[in-house]
Amino acid sequence: MDRNLALDLVRVTETAALRAAKFMGRGDKNAADQAGVDGMRRMFDTIDIDGIVVIGEGEMDEAPMLYIGEAVGKGGPHSPKVDIAVDPVEGTTSVANGMPNSISVIAMAPRGCLLNAPDMYMDKIAVGPKAAPYVDLSAPVEDNLKATAGALGKSIQDLTIAILNRDRHAGIIEECRKAGARIKLFENGDVDAAVATCVEETGVDMLLGIGGAPEGVIAAAALKCMGGNFQGQLVPFEEEEEERCKKMGIDVSKILTLDDMVKGPEAYFAATGISDGALLKGVNFIGNGMGKTHSVVMRSESGTIRFVEAIHNFNRKPLYAF
Repeated sequence: MDRNLALDLVRVTETAALRAAKFMGRGDKNAADQAGVDGMRRMFDTIDIDGIVVIGEGEMDEAPMLYIGEAVGKGGPHSPKVDIAVDPVEGTTSVANGMPNSISVIAMAPRGCLLNAPDMYMDKIAVGPKAAPYVDLSAPVEDNLKATAGALGKSIQDLTIAILNRDRHAGIIEECRKAGARIKLFENGDVDAAVATCVEETGVDMLLGIGGAPEGVIAAAALKCMGGNFQGQLVPFEEEEEERCKKMGIDVSKILTLDDMVKGPEAYFAATGISDGALLKGVNFIGNGMGKTHSVVMRSESGTIRFVEAIHNFNRKPLYAF
C-alpha cells in the first residue's frame, strides 16, 4: 500500500469528526452518527483504494452506508485491495451529551488481513511497548499489574488503569483497588483508551475490561503500529452469538493476539478527536467559518506516528467535505 494513503485516511476522519461535532451536546446521538457516516462515506469516494468494509455500522439491512461488505474507494484496476474497519463516531452518547472521549476512527490493512469481528463483546487488555511482552489476558489481574509495573519501572500504586465504567467491571475494579493501582473510569470510547496506553503523556498504563469486539480490532491495528500489545477474547452473552462465531470459524475460547486480529506487517490507523480525550483534542470551531481538528495517523510497517493539527476553512472546502 502507498504510504501516502495515511494522509488520505486522516482527511476521512477529519471530515467525519467535523460533521459529527456539529451535534455536540444536542442530545441526538443518531444525528451525530449519521453526520459522521455521511462525511466519511463521501471522502472515501475520493481515495484510490479498492476497499471492503469488514467492520462498519452494521449489516446491509441495518445501515444505509458503511455497512459490512460495502465497497468503498475509487476502486480502479490498479487500486490496492484493502480491508477497512470504521467507526465514524466512536462514543455517540458522548457527543450527544457533550462528554469526552469521542473520536472518528479508521483501520486499514491489505485484503484478508483484518479480523471480521462479529458485533458482540470482547474481553480486552492493552499496554504500551515497554510492557508489551509481559502481559497475558488469561493471567490474573494482579499478575498483569505486577508485570506492567516492573516493565515501566513503577510501583503498582503508581499505575493508572483505564476501565470502562460498567457494572460488569465491578470485579476487575475491586481487584485493581485491592492491589493498590490507580483507576481511571471512562464512560465511552475504549479505542481511545487503548491507544492512550502507548502514549506516555496520557498517563494511562493499561486498559482492562469488556467492550465491543469491532472496536477491539480497530484498537489492535493501532497498537500494532505503535509496538504495544492488545489481546482479546470474544464474550458471547447469548447462544445466538456463540453460534454465529462457530459459523464464522472463530473459537470463542481462544485468546486473540495482535496477529490474529491484524495479519501481516502492514496496517494503517487514523483517528480524529470529536470531543476531548486522553489522546486527542476535540473539534474546535474557532469562528469566521473555520474549525480546528487534532488527529493521529500511523503505519505499522514503518512505525511512523504522526499527530496532525489542522485548521479548516469551510468557505474554501469543496462540497464533498461539508
